[in-house]
Order: sequence, then C-alpha cells, then structure tokens
Amino acid sequence: MLLAKLEFPAIGELVDWKQFWLPGFNKPILLMIVSALIVVALFVAAGRKKALVPSGIQNVVESIIEFVTDGIIMQTMGEDGLVFLPYLTTLFMFILVCNLFEIIPVMQFPPMARMAMPMFLALITWVMFIFMGIKKQGPGYFKAALFPPGVPKALYVLVTPIELLSTFIVRPFSLAVRLFANELAGHLLLVTFAVLTDTLLFHNTIVFFKPVAVLPAVMDIGLTGFELLVAVLQAFIFTILTAVYLGGAMHPEH
Repeated sequence: MLLAKLEFPAIGELVDWKQFWLPGFNKPILLMIVSALIVVALFVAAGRKKALVPSGIQNVVESIIEFVTDGIIMQTMGEDGLVFLPYLTTLFMFILVCNLFEIIPVMQFPPMARMAMPMFLALITWVMFIFMGIKKQGPGYFKAALFPPGVPKALYVLVTPIELLSTFIVRPFSLAVRLFANELAGHLLLVTFAVLTDTLLFHNTIVFFKPVAVLPAVMDIGLTGFELLVAVLQAFIFTILTAVYLGGAMHPEH
C-alpha cells in the first residue's frame, strides 16, 4: 500500500518546464538569462567603486579573478594566458551561478542539466583552442597534433587516429557530458529524496511510517550541501580544462 503511493515524476518533467508566452522559452532558458544578468551585475557593481582597498562585492569579485588568475591560468598557460582572463573568469562565474540554481528554493533546477548549454560552451572552447593552435603554430598545428614528433613512423597508423579522436572530437564532447551528467544526476537525487520525504510524511496512510520521513529528509539536506560543492567543482573543472586545452594549443611543447 505504501509503495503504491510513491509516484515519482517522469524524468522529462524534472528537466523541463511549461512553455512561457514565447515559443521555445522555458525554465532552463530563463535561468540561463538570469545567470548571465547576475554575472554582468556582479562585474558592474564591483567595478563602480574601484576602491584601493576592496570591500563587499568588489572584494568577492576580485577574489574570484585572483583565483582564476593564480589557480587556473598561471598553472596551465603561464603569463601568455592572461589574455584569456576575462573570458575564463566569465565562464567560471556563469557556470557557477547556473549550477547554484539547483539548490535555490523555487528555482531548484540547474540549467546545465540540459545538454544544449554545456555543448555550446564546449564548442566555444573547441573553436578557441583550434584557432589558437593555428595562430601560434600555423597550419603545422594539425601536423604536430596528429603526428607527434619522436613517435616511430610505423606507429602513426595507430597514434594518428587516436590523436584525431582524443584531441579534436572527444574533447568538446567529454567537456559537455561531464558537466551535463553531474548536474543532471545531482538534480535527480535531490528530487528523489524530496519526493520520498513528501510521500512518507504527507501522502502515507500508515502512521507508523511517518517518522521514517526524517531519513530521506536528512539525506536531502546532506545532498544539498554536497551539490553546493559539486556546483563549484564542476565550474572549476570546466574552466581549468578549457585553459589546459588553450595552453596546449599555445605551447605544444607542454
């Protein structure tokens, strides 16, 4: 009788929202726009005072910029990579804000749990590192990538297809899937334990089972804290891998 009351929503309902007044305009699109506006607002607010000793929002934004500079760019690209500081900082903050919507009441949905946006960001990375490779090395970039120096010529039959797949095909796909899969999995877990708590507490006719609702409730709270960590970690991983790929295109010796 208890099991009959456990009616979980279909996966499609967990990753979508009813259309608004505009065709194709739904919850993920709305949250992406809001995320972009939040990031812009943070930069604008931080740049208004330009105090010598930063405080408040300026201190927060400058700390993030310093983190991206020292923890990502200098570790993967060196000083040459500072030209990408505005893009990488924006990328990190945009993904982070999008991910944080997963644990914000009412919203409770990470836009990156839809494959379209992670794939779009991954394709931007793909275009950028190929462009930088050609810019820094010329047409020889593809030859150096597909035919690594020092490898016996007989092994190129195996090495070249592997390099082609791993460098120019798998990279954007793995970037997108990693972010998408982690955010979708976290969203499904939070919804699962929330539905279980609600069912045991409010839709369960057996009084004996009502106290058991505390278990999935505690689990849901714990997962919320864990997803906060995942939100930051996934933004960092996507950004640092973008920097690694750009650095590899700029400095083939590394």
